[in-house]
Amino acid sequence: MLAFIIRRGLLSLLILFLAVSLLFGMIHIAPGDPASVMLGPRATPELKAEFARRMGLDQPLVMQLGTFYARLAHGDLGVDPFSERKVSEIVFEQLPFTLILVLTAIGGASLVGIPLGCFSAIRRNSLLDRLTAVMSVAFIAIPSFVVALYLLLWLAVSLRWFPAIGAGETGNYADQARHLVLPAVALGLGWVGYIARLVRSSMLEVMEENHIRTARAFGLPERTIIVHYALRIALLPTVTILGMGIGSMLSGALFAEIVFSRPGIGKLLYEAVLTRNYPIVMGAVLVTTGFFVFSTLVSDVVNAMLDPRLRERPGE
Repeated sequence: MLAFIIRRGLLSLLILFLAVSLLFGMIHIAPGDPASVMLGPRATPELKAEFARRMGLDQPLVMQLGTFYARLAHGDLGVDPFSERKVSEIVFEQLPFTLILVLTAIGGASLVGIPLGCFSAIRRNSLLDRLTAVMSVAFIAIPSFVVALYLLLWLAVSLRWFPAIGAGETGNYADQARHLVLPAVALGLGWVGYIARLVRSSMLEVMEENHIRTARAFGLPERTIIVHYALRIALLPTVTILGMGIGSMLSGALFAEIVFSRPGIGKLLYEAVLTRNYPIVMGAVLVTTGFFVFSTLVSDVVNAMLDPRLRERPGE
């Protein structure tokens, strides 16, 4: 198991390096002059040149990338040119808001989607199965930002059951939880459908395998067979999807953070791109990409714990 984790860890570091390098190049070749955006249209050419020199934008792209990784090796993500604060401080101030939102959304979707898919597979072709299929497709088809807008108008503005904007009062966990409900539902509703359909299809496949027939032949209770023998294997593809889903939700969280005016890494990245704030953009990109790679690594490790066959190298 340790060898498997080491192999997956090294592969994750390589993926992170390639992804960040590619995004670094894409950001710097995007149209727009950072000096003109940050200093304004009335800035003199001399002032723009000084700003570019101070930010390292006058160097070739390869040298800029090398400087970025050299600073990163010392834990330095740069300085925000607007506030003169460290980028790491700004990014890690906003990151907890997004992580709480994403984990709440994917956790709620799992708590609803896994039992729904399991019961749908057990009651195959029943009314529950058909209703689950209709709801799953509907949840998947509706974009998260549309759900966010309707939840905002209905539950926050019309009924006033939940707060409309913000993340809640600092230190007041009950108020923060109330502010979290609508964004989490908007972000995780589509994943309820994905998870339910995936669990259903996996359960139907596993229930036809030989070890399930053997367990039934030995007279084990149906509940024991489903929970301990079928569901454990059926969850393997779901765990993989959840690992990727946590990472992809970081991009989806942008819409929820904008609609509900929540602080977060997505909103920070959006504002930094508009102002061509390269240090903030790279800091946010590095952290979000790292979190995506880490969540995928965790899902691989959990899958290997559930299924020991995955720990073996090809050809062994």
